[in-house]
Amino acid sequence: MDSTTASPATEDQTPSSQPTLVRGLSLLDSVLLLVSGIIGSSIFLTAKDIAGPLPQPMLFLLVWVIGGVVSLFGCVAFAELGSMFPESGGQYIYLREAYGDLVAFLYGWMLFTVANGGTIAALSVASAAYMGEIVPPISQDHVVFALAGITFTRAHAVGLVLIAILTYVNVVGLRWGALLQNVSTWTKFLAMAAFVVLGLAVGKGDWSHFHSQTGLTMGLPPRQLISAMGVALIAVFWAYDGWVYITWVSGEVKEPRRNVPRAMVLGVLAVGVIYLAMNLTYAYALPLKEIAQHETIAHAAAGQLFSPRAAVWLSAMIAVSCFSAAATCTLSGARVCLAMAQDGVFFKRMAVIHPRWRTPAFGLIGQGIWAAALTMSGRYDQLYTYVIYGMVLSYTLTVIGLFILRWKRPEIPRPYRCTGYPWVPGIYVLIGAAWTLNTIITRPKEALAGTIIVLIGVPGYLYWKRSNRKAVV
Repeated sequence: MDSTTASPATEDQTPSSQPTLVRGLSLLDSVLLLVSGIIGSSIFLTAKDIAGPLPQPMLFLLVWVIGGVVSLFGCVAFAELGSMFPESGGQYIYLREAYGDLVAFLYGWMLFTVANGGTIAALSVASAAYMGEIVPPISQDHVVFALAGITFTRAHAVGLVLIAILTYVNVVGLRWGALLQNVSTWTKFLAMAAFVVLGLAVGKGDWSHFHSQTGLTMGLPPRQLISAMGVALIAVFWAYDGWVYITWVSGEVKEPRRNVPRAMVLGVLAVGVIYLAMNLTYAYALPLKEIAQHETIAHAAAGQLFSPRAAVWLSAMIAVSCFSAAATCTLSGARVCLAMAQDGVFFKRMAVIHPRWRTPAFGLIGQGIWAAALTMSGRYDQLYTYVIYGMVLSYTLTVIGLFILRWKRPEIPRPYRCTGYPWVPGIYVLIGAAWTLNTIITRPKEALAGTIIVLIGVPGYLYWKRSNRKAVV
């Protein structure tokens, strides 16, 4: 990885010029960033939610393929947009160009207040909690204090330390942030590969678990089967979420018009292979009926394949996986704050790029402080459930934006043009819209709460726009 090489645009600075970001992420760095951002804790937890509605081995594996294909449909649309706008901020930029400042701001506001801050908090605490399985003194069982219904444990305290480390490393340079992400990602890959290879080669599993007694359709009528697949896909789509991270750091990717689209497609394909291998190993270890009963399927599978003592090294693997995903979210998320601030619709200091380290230092620090506050509040998981539907809606609106920009901005160079246009992005829009509508119908309270969180940002938008106009005048 050559993370110190700058593009011609960033090398040619004078003392009076404003510092700029460094294009130091190679294609490999970009693929690792995307894969690391997707694979956090979900692959170790979601099998229960899929085996319940789909207690048939082939369907259990097929749904992961479907989820990967649908995600790939979204990726190829985003890839064209990424080749059009190779700047940091990614999806925020695409929404701004298609719909204007307000829609883009509300997306960025949702990311900062809940999605990114909540993700960093949740993954850092989860990493600490799994570390507690190896080092008992930092376990979640050790309560530091309980106040107003909030329980703060030693795992939360260690989570705060991890947030501080991640923030500091990313502040002092892209090279160090990328190095931390890459090392933790490769460590995660090696651990998962060992689990799969050793589990299938010497593990105490049984291939008879793949034999179906009810046939591929489980004896269900088509409508019920489609419903069951839809329920399972909720967990699968959540597991695949995160492929958008690479668009946020486009301004620091070498040859972004070429490498951002490639990284998105290669990354999602790699994740699909990893997810299939992990779930194949789970199904080899345990019958689907048992998988449906285990919240932490990875621990149960490791115990069956090897021994109960295997749970210790498995906890280490999950801790590294969560830490790696938190590192990716930390590096990427601050770039959206940077783009918003540069547009004059967020805190001005977050538009500043550090002259020595060439990173959005104030954006990273602000993001870290907010993630720490959410960690202290203990409400990050609950808040995130409120905006999940908003995240899917934002993806759907962005893909619709591809159609709008084909008509609105035909003159912009498009080194990559969406594969299968208009059918592939059209299918993604239909699926995304149906999923969002279903969430609003089936979980109206969560959807309403998420909508309120997003709309709370409107007064802030009006304030920053007004302040920016005054500054210009």
